[in-house]
Amino acid sequence: MDKHIVALIPLDTYDQPRVDEAVREGLALLGGVEQFVRPEEKVLLKPNLLARALPQKAITTHPAVFSAVCRALTEAGCTHLSYGDSPGSPTTTPDKAAETAGIAEAAAQYGLQRADFVSGSVVPFPEGRTAKSFYLCKGVQEADAVINVCKMKTHALERITGAVKNLYGCVTGVNKATGHAAYPNSDVFADMLVDLNRCIRPRLHIMDGVVAMEGNGPTSGTPTPMNVLLFSADPVALDTVFASLIHLDPAAVPTCVYGAKQGLGVMDAESILVRTPGGDLTLPQAQEQFGRSDFDVYRGTLEKGLLFKVMPLLPFLQHRPKADMKKCIACGVCEEACPVPEKAVHSGKGKKAKYDYRKCIRCYCCQEMCPVKAIEVYRHPLTKLLSGK
Repeated sequence: MDKHIVALIPLDTYDQPRVDEAVREGLALLGGVEQFVRPEEKVLLKPNLLARALPQKAITTHPAVFSAVCRALTEAGCTHLSYGDSPGSPTTTPDKAAETAGIAEAAAQYGLQRADFVSGSVVPFPEGRTAKSFYLCKGVQEADAVINVCKMKTHALERITGAVKNLYGCVTGVNKATGHAAYPNSDVFADMLVDLNRCIRPRLHIMDGVVAMEGNGPTSGTPTPMNVLLFSADPVALDTVFASLIHLDPAAVPTCVYGAKQGLGVMDAESILVRTPGGDLTLPQAQEQFGRSDFDVYRGTLEKGLLFKVMPLLPFLQHRPKADMKKCIACGVCEEACPVPEKAVHSGKGKKAKYDYRKCIRCYCCQEMCPVKAIEVYRHPLTKLLSGK
């Protein structure tokens, strides 16, 4: 059985020289950057620029990691380099997000151009299982090769956001909201994300897990050290290693499950080899050596136990976004982010967030975009009992 390799480099600092060396070492463990791109190709770097946030918030890819990847590509002779992402917030432009995150400065140092992540067009993908086309940013369409420089974080809808999920930023802003409405639950949304990955076909995935985000991610969680950089050509294997390091069953991560089903990558522990500077490890060995069992991520489920015996209670027990009125500033961002045409939440002009759960599709775009961390995912206490957890 072929082993899908995930390189793991221990790293406990964003000190630039050490990050440069760590990225160089990680790429070397996979055979070198020349295994993935050629000097004459147009290479697009896709960091996580979800929102306008400072690097220490752990919301975006750290500029030290992004800079190290730029340096490695430049040293390999790549001269046609660009970067970009389409933020999820309706109030943030790609330029502002990149500048605040420190990515723009790092890119300028190596002469990277800002790719067009504002305009785009429909790209047919007839072989898609769930999605038959995508409205892709122009910058993505113009690239010969994409390198995915993602961030290790929790996610309300998919439990974690890593390599597979980060590609959603290749869809232009307004069309991301449309996608949430069209694919309104974690399973179908994950299946669509796998189609998106198959459509774009990134050559390499690099995950910034030096400081990750736990808890109420992907924007309102807590920065926490995981002290690793991960590298792989297989996004499913990489996300499986991420899940294993935080002691989360990969089978509970929809993007891993559907990624494996569609052949995007593997999530079977026996098929994954974790390659480190100290030697090759199995997934359980990597978890024991580098993992954290206390990482704050949702581990429960509504799919097991007694739940289906009490289906009439389901509307009252479903997870849902909930605003803390003490934190809410009535800014209206949650309403703007809501992809439902009739809007499931109303806010702004002095009025704090108010939900109509009959319309809510539980996509958690409101929670993801709230600038003051006022929205969390409410989970009824009975769901723990009913799920057998």
